[in-house]
Amino acid sequence: MTRKYFGTDGIRGRVGEAPITADFFLKLGWAAGTVLTRNAVGKKRVLIGKDTRVSGYMFESALEAGLIAAGVDVDMLGPMPTPAIAYLTRTFRAAAGIVISASHNPVEDNGIKFFAADGYKLPDDVELEIEALLDQTLITNGSNHLGKARRISDAAGRYVEFCKGSLPSGFSLSGMKVVLDCANGATYDVAPKVFKELGALTTTMGNQPNGFNINDQCGSTHTAALAAAVLDEQADLGIAFDGDGDRVLFIDSQGDLVDGDELLFIIAQHRQSYQGGCNGVAGTQMSNLGLELALAELQIPFTRTKVGDRYVVEAMKENNWHLGGESSGHVLCSDLNTTGDGIVSALQVLRAIMDSGKSLRELKSGMSKLPQLMINVRLAKKIDISSDDVINRAIADAEAKLAGRGRVLLRPSGTEPLIRVMVEGEDRALVEQLAVAIAETVKQRVETAKS
Repeated sequence: MTRKYFGTDGIRGRVGEAPITADFFLKLGWAAGTVLTRNAVGKKRVLIGKDTRVSGYMFESALEAGLIAAGVDVDMLGPMPTPAIAYLTRTFRAAAGIVISASHNPVEDNGIKFFAADGYKLPDDVELEIEALLDQTLITNGSNHLGKARRISDAAGRYVEFCKGSLPSGFSLSGMKVVLDCANGATYDVAPKVFKELGALTTTMGNQPNGFNINDQCGSTHTAALAAAVLDEQADLGIAFDGDGDRVLFIDSQGDLVDGDELLFIIAQHRQSYQGGCNGVAGTQMSNLGLELALAELQIPFTRTKVGDRYVVEAMKENNWHLGGESSGHVLCSDLNTTGDGIVSALQVLRAIMDSGKSLRELKSGMSKLPQLMINVRLAKKIDISSDDVINRAIADAEAKLAGRGRVLLRPSGTEPLIRVMVEGEDRALVEQLAVAIAETVKQRVETAKS
């Protein structure tokens, strides 16, 4: 069946434009509550968390009303990272967890993600069941069968302890100087507590959310300010989270970015050397070829999936691997949490640094990234790039020039109205030339489709 609302990571869009409206979220709460609690034993219970967007208040209230109408009890967690919702859904023995967030997107957007009782994102068939129910009339239960709502006051403290518990007993970051960028998002409160309680000398930025400044020139999508702060503070490193805390990127002591591919390599190498081995890593079509080559040298298997953490999780489950992720900073350690967890993943990198006695810059040098350029082409109207002869000829021409020593990938974003054009190869100048040429071709075809 064709999806009407759900994309690669829940439902997302511009606030005030369908389906990101109050009336839709009301009905979505009712539909999701009905589907997700049908097999609940005892009380029907769902958790709701959110990031720091001003629109979160409205959507939180709408979801709460819809769930209560369906006879579901609601636990309100307030602003909390997405991975915290996954963890708390399991520990509270809830039927489901809901996150109101548009992740790394600007404040004008919002969205929703669901976790099943096991803390994993919903399978396709369950999302389709929710969509089917959205086409039916909302039926409000009578007074004797309505749900209730309450606020959970100790959710943040529970998650802080969970994060610290992902490290060995007695582990300390004493002596390490760290700058945190919380993107004015969901990690603004919990992340500084975790790192300070572990003993790090911590400077924090992006921890003053006002409802409108989430991801605004800060966080993992805008790391320039963090890089400058690391140099100014003469810190050992910087850590940048995105708006909902499921992504993480690092800045090394020289102000250079360390992306998700490099972080995956560092964690995999540490597990291979210090934790009894790493049996495999799942990446995506966008993962740098340098990661694949570096893991091969360590004799660690590697596989690629479609872009999206749900596909990475599927590959990890299929192969019984515990490590996977994306270059954007989604890093999944499934032996620690069921979804990408920016804080927990950052702590695994810091564990590698402390155990090895090497700096972040030294550890990342074990992987040589191939030059890669990605250009985003914004869409005013959707086009089918796979069947466009002009675009396909441009791709074929580029692949011929790379002569088997690189890759070309075009894909529509699952979260934004964009076509992502990626070219990778050994020759940086050629990579840039080909990426710009293909992107220009796509732009021209988009303009043609509009007229």
